[in-house]
Amino acid sequence: MAVAEMFSDFLNNLRVDNADTISSRYGEITSSLNKKFRDSESKTNNSLQVGSYGRWTAIKGVSDLDMLYIMPAGQWDKYKSGGQSKLLTDAKDAIKARYPKTEVRVDRLVVTATYQNFHIEVQPVFEQEDGSFKYPDTYNGGRWSITKPREEIQAMKEFVEQKNKNLRRLCKMARAWKNKHGVGIGGLLIDTLAHNFLNSTSDYDGKSYLYYDWMGRDFFKYLSDLPDQSHYKALGSGQNVKVKNKFQRKAKKAYELCLSAIEAGDSDSANNKWKKVYGRPFPGKTQKVQESAAKSQKAWRDTEQFIEDQYPVDIRYSMTLECEVSQRGFREHYLTHMLAKAIPLLANKKLLFTVKYCSVPEPYLIKWKVLNRGAEAKRKDCIRGQIFSDEGYNKRKESTDFRGEHVVECYAIKNGVVVAKDRIDVPIQ
Repeated sequence: MAVAEMFSDFLNNLRVDNADTISSRYGEITSSLNKKFRDSESKTNNSLQVGSYGRWTAIKGVSDLDMLYIMPAGQWDKYKSGGQSKLLTDAKDAIKARYPKTEVRVDRLVVTATYQNFHIEVQPVFEQEDGSFKYPDTYNGGRWSITKPREEIQAMKEFVEQKNKNLRRLCKMARAWKNKHGVGIGGLLIDTLAHNFLNSTSDYDGKSYLYYDWMGRDFFKYLSDLPDQSHYKALGSGQNVKVKNKFQRKAKKAYELCLSAIEAGDSDSANNKWKKVYGRPFPGKTQKVQESAAKSQKAWRDTEQFIEDQYPVDIRYSMTLECEVSQRGFREHYLTHMLAKAIPLLANKKLLFTVKYCSVPEPYLIKWKVLNRGAEAKRKDCIRGQIFSDEGYNKRKESTDFRGEHVVECYAIKNGVVVAKDRIDVPIQ
């Protein structure tokens, strides 16, 4: 499959597939707030879709949606002096009164309405003369802060036109990467970094799908070379965007995977190499290659399952796994230490995988996947790869039974969406 065709199909696979449902929910919330504050039934007036969905950089599985509701100017006197919490409560009560079966709660800056597979964060705001908005912040007793989403949306639109639509497409490719590799990075930061990268070079001003292999490669190299810093200035608005988790190490790994995939060209192995960068949304082998591979099998059963088939994936938090290696009841090493020191992992060891860190707010559900790879796994018909629930304590016991490249993945699921993940490669010699 040619490079242009692969990436065109890839971007097509990333399209949001529940836009009608999302728009319907936006309309319901807007109507309930208009009824409360304006005695109107309009589903479109006085609301603004913001965030990645509003900037048109969201991808399939998006679960964190944002909306501004523009309050009547005449209501300012009612809330301006210490009324931040009351405004959020009034907005929550208006939505709950109209849709009593919907889970609605106040969360410091916003009112969150939770639906199946996604939630909408509603921010009631007062528009200012310069087009910015004052929004209520209940932190430290309450204050009014400023947001400028229109400037971010406009900057995205203008830059997309300058760069042959490549900015939004690169933003979507980056989201597929962060979902594949569990990179806890926010949508506005992704869009800002993609904007900064394309602004730093003219190499892709007139390019399209044929060059997206190189564009992705160069973007990940750009990310991996960035110094550690606490925040960046958002495109358009110039407001601070916080860096919650470092991304340079995983970007460097993605750069190396891109080099390998580019070297494969349009050979039969190229698609699978690109899948290692961007995950399952990247198109698979052609039908002809699939049929040929099927004929060469199968003394073993392909039992691998994929979390994307069970839940939407929208990584917004970080998770870290650790693995303790022991034998005869005595701990020998942590696996990360062994890999760093090139200490071989031999058979007949006990492995204890633990969720060392997880930034997802409780409650959430933990699930695991253990996949065996290599000739010996196939010979023993022991690929495994099924996804199963945690048995308690966020831990998983395994053993090193036979040689091969094995993988353990862990997923944190909140409100029906995978929001954090991590994996450990287990090379048994």
